[in-house]
Amino acid sequence: MRKNWSVALILVLALSLLVTGCTQNEKSQGEEQSVVERFNGKIIGIEPGAGVMLAAENAIETYGLTEYTLVEGSSATMAAALGDAIRNEEWIAVTGWTPHWMFARWDLKYLEDPEGVFGEAEEIHTLTRVGLKEDMPEVYAFLDNFQWPLEKMQEVMVWNSEEGADPYQSALRFIEENEELVNSWIPEEAAAEKGKVRIIYVEWDSEIASSHVVQAVLQEKMGYNVELMAVDAGPMYQGLAAGDADATVASWLPATHGHYLKQFQDKLVDLGPSVEGAAIGLVVPSYVTIDSIADMQ
Repeated sequence: MRKNWSVALILVLALSLLVTGCTQNEKSQGEEQSVVERFNGKIIGIEPGAGVMLAAENAIETYGLTEYTLVEGSSATMAAALGDAIRNEEWIAVTGWTPHWMFARWDLKYLEDPEGVFGEAEEIHTLTRVGLKEDMPEVYAFLDNFQWPLEKMQEVMVWNSEEGADPYQSALRFIEENEELVNSWIPEEAAAEKGKVRIIYVEWDSEIASSHVVQAVLQEKMGYNVELMAVDAGPMYQGLAAGDADATVASWLPATHGHYLKQFQDKLVDLGPSVEGAAIGLVVPSYVTIDSIADMQ
């Protein structure tokens, strides 16, 4: 009997030591996981050639993030990856910008950039082709007047992010709810002849919002027929410089699209910012415990 108790006691102690050892081992493995491993060695990006991607490549070099891969994709795939990671409470770093609806949907933060790789605050400018002022003075005047707060743009972006949303219907809703602001854009002198206006833009959520608002105002309030053309950043500047489009409200300056503007500036007219206070950088969920790009090593 005493022997049986001794055997039982030994088994209990052995099991206890085994469980304790496994728990400590699991804890040790979790604690030993590096920051790079927690991010899976990836920075989730958008379209290749975008200014934020060029800045991210520079950040990898500047901060010595040699163990990371910058993953190319689109703004949609970036947002989808971010949402999946947040649902699983996983670490993720993405190339991000403001305005963007993801900041309204999730609790996010920019990683600090002590080396200033991503630059200071950005502005979103309106550009036209050379000659638009002479060809369509009313349209030119409207585009010159077009300015709206970042918060208003982000509001439209949130509407567009809802399931089944139609960007044009969101633009009509904005016009209805912001009549005074919209009327301030419309010039007093109306043109006798209404032609076709071609607006070119990069298919980012912010530019989808602004371009459809411009389209809706020109069509519903001013009587023009507007064609929207969604392209990548490079072709947007090339098309506008070649006269294949009349205008864009999607030029991020000075950092994101600065190299494109420098290349084509003699063939474009810069009407200045339509949105101020924009920003680009590396974005992470707020539960990520590092606060700086320098801490990603």
